[in-house]
Amino acid sequence: MGGRRAVVSGASIAGLSAAFWLRRLGWQVTVIERASEFRDGGQNVDVRGVAREVLHRMGLFEAVKRQNTTETGTVFVDADGEVTAELPSGGPDGATAELEVLRGDLARTIHDHLPPGVAFLYDDVIETVGDHGRGVDIVTSRGRELGCELLVIAEGVRSATRDRVFAEDVITRNDLDVTMVFGTIPRTADDDDRWRWHTTTRGRQIHLRPDRYGTTRAILSFSPGDDLTGLDREDALARVRDRYADAGWEAPRIVEAFGTSDDVYIDQLTQIRMTTWHRGRVVVAGDAGWCVTPMGGGGASLALTSGYVLAAELASRPEDTEAALRAYEKWMRPLVEDVQKLPPGMKKFAYPQTRTGLALRHLADKVLTAPPLKPLTAKLTQVASAPHDLPDLPSGGN
Repeated sequence: MGGRRAVVSGASIAGLSAAFWLRRLGWQVTVIERASEFRDGGQNVDVRGVAREVLHRMGLFEAVKRQNTTETGTVFVDADGEVTAELPSGGPDGATAELEVLRGDLARTIHDHLPPGVAFLYDDVIETVGDHGRGVDIVTSRGRELGCELLVIAEGVRSATRDRVFAEDVITRNDLDVTMVFGTIPRTADDDDRWRWHTTTRGRQIHLRPDRYGTTRAILSFSPGDDLTGLDREDALARVRDRYADAGWEAPRIVEAFGTSDDVYIDQLTQIRMTTWHRGRVVVAGDAGWCVTPMGGGGASLALTSGYVLAAELASRPEDTEAALRAYEKWMRPLVEDVQKLPPGMKKFAYPQTRTGLALRHLADKVLTAPPLKPLTAKLTQVASAPHDLPDLPSGGN
């Protein structure tokens, strides 16, 4: 088989996008994934802004749209579940986007439509990386030795390979002091087709969202956070149970269901900022390079876009990989930095600590969702809008 060789570490959205486009351009592509098999499941993501055009160019727009979670809107509710305000959801990029899907469904759609010839190595991770200028030598934990002309690190926010290769280039690991606990729980007759969002004192949020599988996706989010990522599941959920003991609304149901759910994920929200996203023939993509967190939004959209832009810039400079990687970063960085800039006071507003703060939050919700301000509020969900057109691919690549 001809073509240059690329190794992609991580079968994430960014990793799969890079694999898709590099293989379409004729590269030999091998994907290394830590998990023992392809991972379905996960919570809501959406495809917004320029990433919608990337999906069109992949030929997957309608396929992803068919995976819609069935969510029709986003509402704030009080302790009795009564709606107090509704976020704008009109247009493709509303609070509930037109392309509102589960992470696993989006990943599965890309995976199942990869061009023939992409190889997967599951249950393995990269142990060493040697970049000798004209190529990269990789050794995995299972003793595999791989040589390639390009290594794409798409392992996520806590990427170990990134930390080895770019040890001096990660300038910020910005802990937002927010803990989020995600899980799939049984659906009840009271659940509907909207994203229902309840905020209470001591910086606690409770979220319920529909999915297309007859279950409900639940989120408990709180600040100040309590980094639970190093604890075992039982101890972590015990801490969450204590935190939400008097939170009201659907908190007791969610906490109880998390105890038996096989799809619980706990995250301490952390932004990643790096001085550079490439070194020699190694490049980062997605959360490994610039995690924006759910507070910024648009992570899946940036991940999808990164794979396309990377491949397009490599195709336009086939004899100069380092120049291509510089062009990739130049195109992507303004998009990423715009999403990473959280509005001043956002966390304090989103996670009120006292009854007074909560009352002010409820008042602000009503003001911001009132008809005169709805157009302004709607712009808050419009992320990943590129200031310039996507780079073109050679004929046959689109």
